[in-house]
Amino acid sequence: MTEKCSTTDVVDESTAAGKVGMIYDDIKKTLGIDFIPNMYKAMSMNPDYLELTWNRVQAVMSKESKLDKNTKDIIALTVSVMSGSNYCIDVYNEAVKKNGLDDEALIEIYAIVDIYSGLNRFNIAQQTKKDEKPWFGCGA
Repeated sequence: MTEKCSTTDVVDESTAAGKVGMIYDDIKKTLGIDFIPNMYKAMSMNPDYLELTWNRVQAVMSKESKLDKNTKDIIALTVSVMSGSNYCIDVYNEAVKKNGLDDEALIEIYAIVDIYSGLNRFNIAQQTKKDEKPWFGCGA
């Protein structure tokens, strides 16, 4: 049985079996939630793709690394804003708030995205060449 939460049909949690059921169980356990996010449901009609994506996300977002969870979530939010994905923007707005950022910090992130998307487009249009000497960002 399928339900609609995306353009295509998806495998409902209550009827998920086999590979999809196992992945759904792992998603809920790993994320500590009692539901399957629509993003993963949207992939469920292709169990191999769902599995691949879930494993890739875990390899980057859940493993101990040089970047802490909040930094990874801020990067994910920034990419989501740049990509225009309302779904991912909503998810990562909530994630960074859960990590302790407030509305003022969110506005600061959005301002940085605004400034650098414009600067990047300017430099792309100008075909600006790399400086001969290194410098370390626009902030003082």
